Amino acid sequence: MVTSILSGINHFEMPGTYIIRVKGLVDPKWSDWLGGMTITTRENQDACVTELVGKVADQAALSGILYTLYEMHLPLLLVEFLGDNGKQEECRTL
Repeated sequence: MVTSILSGINHFEMPGTYIIRVKGLVDPKWSDWLGGMTITTRENQDACVTELVGKVADQAALSGILYTLYEMHLPLLLVEFLGDNGKQEECRTL
């Protein structure tokens, strides 16, 4: 079995920058309820896709944001950890 670790540090209790994409429209007024994330929406022929980008205090805060989106009945398309400084971190394989 192969295990991937981000820089060998437990990131569950550390802040990090995330991108979250959902199918549907999220009004930017929801930013405060979603951890202060920046909210942008793009529309195409098929559907609206909303992107939330911002720093999250820890995994518990991320879970709260994801739960709020779940309660809004918005399907998740992407959750991506960009790193501690907004830069994507590389995984190393052990």
